Amino acid sequence: MANKTVEQGPLNWQLPVYALLGTLIVFLALAISQPTSTLYIFIVVPVISILLMVVAVWSAIVRKRRRTLAVLAMLAVHWVISVPLVMNYSAVRDSTRWLVWSRDYKAKVLAQPPSPNGDLQHIDWDGWGWGGENTEVFLVFDPADSLSAAAASRQPGRFSGIPCKVNLVRRLESHWYAAQFYTGEIWGQCNSGDASGR
Repeated sequence: MANKTVEQGPLNWQLPVYALLGTLIVFLALAISQPTSTLYIFIVVPVISILLMVVAVWSAIVRKRRRTLAVLAMLAVHWVISVPLVMNYSAVRDSTRWLVWSRDYKAKVLAQPPSPNGDLQHIDWDGWGWGGENTEVFLVFDPADSLSAAAASRQPGRFSGIPCKVNLVRRLESHWYAAQFYTGEIWGQCNSGDASGR
């Protein structure tokens, strides 16, 4: 007669902690390298979820109750951490990139000559799109911090020193902002509908 023993004792919390750390590391690595969360949503989350479910089912079949619970806890942690990260993808991406490379970005912006028409100093910071319909984000240096109210309100609008209506302004640190333009617009080339106050 085969000896079938059921595992006893408390749940091993190391595996869910590894899931937490692994999810954060993979997400941040992709956030730094990818302008959108598409790869994370459609490849990483499903692949990891399927692998964890397979391991959980296998553990249940061989009656490893603690391992089954630990793997299900890993799956839950992966999903609980992934949802808010994906919902705030661009903020996480901007913050992470700024934390890692702000010195280089600042040097590039400040190397720009002052604009004769009063535009704020800026460089192309990020962008995504397809088929010629791109969304551009510019890194803006605002010595007067006039964009702080726009960043706090998160409302679109026209702002002094930026030639086009802006969809979103995000504050990176004092005097430094990420200004997201509407799709199909770039600095100095606003759509004609923008002039009428879209």
